[in-house]
Amino acid sequence: MDSLGSLSVFVQVAETRSFTAAGRALGVSSSAVGKSIARMEDRLGVRLFHRSTRSITLTSEGALFLERSRRILAEVEAAERELTQASATPRGKLRISLPQVRGLLMPVLSDFMRAYPQIELDVDFSDRMVDVIEEGFDAVIRTGKPEDSRLMARHLGHYHLVLVGTPAYFRQYGTPQQPLHLNDHACLRHKFCATGKLEPWPLRLAPGTVEPTLRAPLVSTTIESLNHVVHEGLGIACLPDYMVNHAVAQGRLQRVLDDYLEHQGSFWMLWPSSRHASAKLRVFIDHMCAGLFPTATPA
Repeated sequence: MDSLGSLSVFVQVAETRSFTAAGRALGVSSSAVGKSIARMEDRLGVRLFHRSTRSITLTSEGALFLERSRRILAEVEAAERELTQASATPRGKLRISLPQVRGLLMPVLSDFMRAYPQIELDVDFSDRMVDVIEEGFDAVIRTGKPEDSRLMARHLGHYHLVLVGTPAYFRQYGTPQQPLHLNDHACLRHKFCATGKLEPWPLRLAPGTVEPTLRAPLVSTTIESLNHVVHEGLGIACLPDYMVNHAVAQGRLQRVLDDYLEHQGSFWMLWPSSRHASAKLRVFIDHMCAGLFPTATPA
């Protein structure tokens, strides 16, 4: 294989950790993949992989070479796409993973479908931390600061967690004026699906202050179910502001304890850094960034 082809083989093996899987992806035999890697190692005079009967892992030299190889292949792919897709209509399938906040995402996603009818969306709604590259996603949206060096990232916007209940609920049970008053209220709690742990409420307590005991008549792995129940007047919920802003503005929900809350979260768009963004991916990224938080400032 030529040098560029050998780089493609090397990157594929590094990402799949398997000669067989790399060969399947490239349409060649695992033997041809192994020989290509061996020739590359001979030419470079270094070992790129540790091999055993059960696993293939990168050496320190291989890890260094991988980052440079990805950049080279990305540049070549970018050059090819500039020549062949400069005027092409975005089309084809996009496999994306989105968090389970459909109320925020679906209106923007529906607008995207109307704007780009030739793009097919394969959407995975999940709050788990998917492996973008290993699972073959073109792009994902997640909260929290991205830490995977294999991914490109674009900041979408900020949100805050707030405590809300209905005016009728507060008329019946009283409006909490400080965190300790939550002991006397029904607190609707979110539980992380992956760990089973309750999401803490971001209460800012004075030194020496006793932490309130949050009685939870409902614990759920989805915040959308909490949003439904809090609208029924069955307790207080801790929800992102984008989910409840409209109901608060209409007077259907009421925010409480704002002065005792301290939280800021972020949404990010992530996609593989080893791939130049195709026309379909570029328009998807731009559309979601513009539509989700139109007044957001870049991070």
